[in-house]
Amino acid sequence: MNCPYCSYSDSKVIDSRPSEEKIRRRRECLSCGKRFTSYEVVERLPLMVIKRDDTREPFDRDKLLGGLLRATKKRPVRIEELEALVDELEIYYANLLQREVSSDEIGEHVLGKLKEIDLVSYVRFASVYRDFNDIDSFMRIITELEEEKI
Repeated sequence: MNCPYCSYSDSKVIDSRPSEEKIRRRRECLSCGKRFTSYEVVERLPLMVIKRDDTREPFDRDKLLGGLLRATKKRPVRIEELEALVDELEIYYANLLQREVSSDEIGEHVLGKLKEIDLVSYVRFASVYRDFNDIDSFMRIITELEEEKI
C-alpha cells in the first residue's frame, strides 16, 4: 500500500475493523509518519451449482430462500431462521473452498437443517426437491419421520 502523501511503499497497520463486505484499516506511513485509511474488499469465489441435467449456474441465494419461504408458508418459522440457514450453507461451502456443488448436495444439506426447524416444512421442501409423484412418496417420508421419533 503506497502512502497517499509521499508515495512510500511501506506502511504499518494501526487498526483493522470489518465493515459491510469490507475491511477498514488505519495505516501509518513508515517514511513520513502520516496516517491514512485503506479499504479492502473480501474476495469470494463464486459457487457454481451443478443441476440434475449437468448444466451449471451460479448459486442464487434468493432462489433458495424463495423455495424455503414457500415450504414454510403459514408455518411458525421466522425468516431470520431461514436467512441463517442460507448464510450457514454459503459459509460452509466457502470454507471448503469448493467452487462447484451439486444441487442434490445442497438439497440434502438444506433438508437436514430444515428437519431441525419444522417437520411440516421439511416434508413440503422434500416433496418438491425429491419430486414426489404420488401419495406413497409422502407416506414413506412421514413413516421415516415417525420411526426417527421412536
